[in-house]
Amino acid sequence: MIPLGHYVLLSAFLFCVGLFGVLTQRNAIRFLISIEIMLNGANINLVAFNRYFGASDATGQVFALFVIGVAAAASVVGLVLVIAVYRLRKSVFIDDFNLLKW
Repeated sequence: MIPLGHYVLLSAFLFCVGLFGVLTQRNAIRFLISIEIMLNGANINLVAFNRYFGASDATGQVFALFVIGVAAAASVVGLVLVIAVYRLRKSVFIDDFNLLKW
């Protein structure tokens, strides 16, 4: 059986990689992918802690499925916005998304 610490390190690594991507990427598609990586790190944490501390019920798995559903919806909305801005500005870089400026 794999110890809980390994799962926590894996989820922390995924979260940090996603956070690094969010803070450094200027491409909107890579930005959305980085957010998905962060959410997957959180899902691993939810499932691992549920497995080690609450094995009688599936609360962690249910929360993880809920997070996956919300993340999928957010990705769809984000991609739709990126496509709409790309049609206007012909660019997917976040620096060019200044539609609210006069």
